[in-house]
Amino acid sequence: MLLEIASVVDAQQLAVIRQLLANGRFVDGRQSAGITAGRVKRNRELDPQTAELKRLNSMVLGSLYRHPTFRSAALPYRMSGAFFARYSEGMAYGDHVDDPVMGERERYRSDIAITVFLNDVADYEGGELVIRTAFGDKAVKLAAGDAVIYPASSLHHVAEVTRGERLVAVAWSQSLVRDAAKRELLYELDTVRETLRRAMPAALVTAKVDHCYVNLVRLWAEV
Repeated sequence: MLLEIASVVDAQQLAVIRQLLANGRFVDGRQSAGITAGRVKRNRELDPQTAELKRLNSMVLGSLYRHPTFRSAALPYRMSGAFFARYSEGMAYGDHVDDPVMGERERYRSDIAITVFLNDVADYEGGELVIRTAFGDKAVKLAAGDAVIYPASSLHHVAEVTRGERLVAVAWSQSLVRDAAKRELLYELDTVRETLRRAMPAALVTAKVDHCYVNLVRLWAEV
């Protein structure tokens, strides 16, 4: 499932994040890439030893994790830390597939990839995240504070930035439900469940849908 989520990070947080990144030390992004991805990766990433990284993660990933749409769609079990990436003019990231298993101290399966956009679309040209799907390429370029989640197993790339600078935070999640088709079914069912809860909180049909959703998660979850 490819899903755009609006307003993950608010304007006040974005101002702080951009100030911290403006003062941060960025290193060659190939340092965090594998051999194959390293051949096509041209960006800069915030030094992982940066003292403010914990604060940045708290603002970006904390907001993401608390967002009800993300929780419903991703059913996150484990989350990575974020990589804060800067793409200046001429930089891009060619076609690649994310590593299936990530992490050093605590290993996790990368089911879902997440990109949170940190600056305005008017700040740069190009730089679209292009995800190859069975229905053709999907180019994503969202407003500051918005996020997109998509299968980490998909072939994707970042188009070359031709003007300005693109700032994003990238992370991955292992889902409670490994199978992407089952996650999508659960997300659709949960959307209906929440609609019924608001419209008919005491109705029998609401209780039935809630019962089905909860027990499907119980059936399919891996913990």
